[in-house]
Amino acid sequence: MTVSIMLVDDHPIVRAGLKAVFTSFEDIEVIAEASDGAEALDVLQQVTQNGTAPDAVIMDLQMKPMNGIEACRAITQAGGPPVLVLTTFDTQSNIVAAVEAGALGYLLKDAPPQQVHDAVLATAAGRRTLSPHITEVLLDRMRTPAPDLSPREIELLQALATGATNKQLAKQLFISEATVKTHLVHIYSKLGVDNRTAAIGVAREMRLI
Repeated sequence: MTVSIMLVDDHPIVRAGLKAVFTSFEDIEVIAEASDGAEALDVLQQVTQNGTAPDAVIMDLQMKPMNGIEACRAITQAGGPPVLVLTTFDTQSNIVAAVEAGALGYLLKDAPPQQVHDAVLATAAGRRTLSPHITEVLLDRMRTPAPDLSPREIELLQALATGATNKQLAKQLFISEATVKTHLVHIYSKLGVDNRTAAIGVAREMRLI
């Protein structure tokens, strides 16, 4: 029995490489592709209306204008095909957000082809699949609960780690500098630090970013 999938990745070369890998398996067929979450929803709606909905969606995370987590949530809420996240990002925030959005599986792109193959079949069958590394990250989260940072605070921390100034953060996140400072005060308090360098260091140690 052949499992049909849709690939969602914003890098054409990566998508082509993944397609080549999946095409090499006799029991997996790529029937649709998309370059971001929004396009994925449109394509999925079209193929579903045509009666050719995929058995699983293979989703990257960091895409614009709609990222993989938002798309995964929309697909899950609509009762669409199960989603397997295949990405390079292994932070706690991404993993937890993807699982909470409804992803059945989470693998990194450096996983062996056979492991990815097996994860695709498991996802299509409705079984959860997490790589050993991802499982360990989640177990670490359970052993040492992460600070209760909001998605906005995580987003600000991620931008902060690029070296952006308060002014640049405000522009990037479409908020005022005063709001940036308020967020930073809350972040410092939750992480138990008193400056941005320490905040970034702690966030990385806890795999929040």
